Amino acid sequence: MSKSDKFLRLSWTFVYHLGNTPQKCESGDKKIAVDRSENQDAFVAFEGVQKSYDGEQLVVKDLNLYIRKGEFLTMLGPSGSGKTTCLMMLAGFETATHGEIRLNGKPINNIPPHKRGIGMVFQNYALFPHMTVGENLSFPLEVRGLEKSQRELKVKNALDMVQMSDFIGRRPAQLSGGQQQRIALARSLVFEPELVLMDEPLGALDKQLREHMQYEIKHIHEQLGVTVVYVTHDQSEALTMSDRVAVFDDGRIQQLATPADLYERPDNAFVAQFIGENNRLKAVITETQDGLVKTKTADGTQFIAKSVNCGEVGSFATLSVRPERVSVGVEGENTTKAKVLELIYLGDHIRCRMRVEKDDEFIVKVPNSSNHTHLVVDEETIVSWSSEDCRALDIGTL
Repeated sequence: MSKSDKFLRLSWTFVYHLGNTPQKCESGDKKIAVDRSENQDAFVAFEGVQKSYDGEQLVVKDLNLYIRKGEFLTMLGPSGSGKTTCLMMLAGFETATHGEIRLNGKPINNIPPHKRGIGMVFQNYALFPHMTVGENLSFPLEVRGLEKSQRELKVKNALDMVQMSDFIGRRPAQLSGGQQQRIALARSLVFEPELVLMDEPLGALDKQLREHMQYEIKHIHEQLGVTVVYVTHDQSEALTMSDRVAVFDDGRIQQLATPADLYERPDNAFVAQFIGENNRLKAVITETQDGLVKTKTADGTQFIAKSVNCGEVGSFATLSVRPERVSVGVEGENTTKAKVLELIYLGDHIRCRMRVEKDDEFIVKVPNSSNHTHLVVDEETIVSWSSEDCRALDIGTL
């Protein structure tokens, strides 16, 4: 059996038992000494969770994560960061090497997937090909023992929610990718679970449809108030849909915050670079005072930045500033010379690549407005930004 066939079989096994309520199960795992006083109301809890596939290398390292009831939380990160493994442990397809996972206050480490009562949307949808849309949605309800009239009502309500009622008699092969995605979403919600897991469900869709479905899922979440744990590597998807985002790298959460906080106030160089476009300049800290640092680049240019996650005087720091916070042609608190290398027209703004402090990848987003200076390639000018918009972070991977 191929790996994809095995995964599909696991997916269908999960779907077969959708809606079964979790059974009480005594765990033999050693209890973890963790202060839970501030997290008693967490609907989903990971405490001291680790995962290793070979007994040596940890792919998830000491994860402590608490998700509130009704929250839309996204696990975001590059491939291999540990986000999907965390989702699979919550679903029950992977077992934690160490630590405890709780759902609504009850340990679920030893409860099999089909008894956790969790809805799930897979990247490949995992619809039964031999069943119609209506039968796909009705099947988990039939397993629960609901009467035919109840099943029909719930299926109708779920299809109405995703605007797919007219397709109830079709089979998956007769649907487009976007339509299959809607059916998979409806099936995960048809038995009214309190928790829904989504593993990159929009990855196979084209850009326009993917963006439309982001809003659809967000609106359904707001309407139902269901708890959603969503996995993606697409930063715009995470920022658009989430109440909070957990940014993963190297098996750890680098930052857990609201979309606005992640973008405006990144904790370290990795988060600043991974979330949105970001300009980075390497500089030496020369002075610290009142939450600010004075720095000097290799060219001797002095910049002032907010002290966020950097060392002491004499150490290197990464200065982080967003492209839209940079002004062109005017002096400001932090000013330096720049040369225009490339201009890309993007409709509402011009993406300008410049040489700044010997960095040929310094990006500035220039608004496409009549009162803004029009730049030309090879033009020499100045750029500036305020200390409020510049953060002094760890050196990262410059």
